[in-house]
Amino acid sequence: MKTYSLEELTDQYIGKKGSLKRDEFENELRLDLLGQTIKKVRLDRNLTQEQLGEIVGVKKAQISKIENSTTDARFDTILKVFKALDVKVSFNIELNKREIAF
Repeated sequence: MKTYSLEELTDQYIGKKGSLKRDEFENELRLDLLGQTIKKVRLDRNLTQEQLGEIVGVKKAQISKIENSTTDARFDTILKVFKALDVKVSFNIELNKREIAF
């Protein structure tokens, strides 16, 4: 029985790295992981979605949408959420195969 790596299966069913379908898949995955992380930290801080929303200045529904990756939340809202949760955020940006540090 032949075994396949996750990378091989992803290439086969989603698309090769650099393809539009693969890029969309990876972006959705990142957003989902971001939402899951926000939810985990919020729960670790013993905050409800409503409480976090009040701190950030948005409604509970917006926090729910962010956590469940059902919205294209504004970047500044995501940063406010992390600030409210007292989470350090860092970014890695690559431009023309060169990393730009922040």
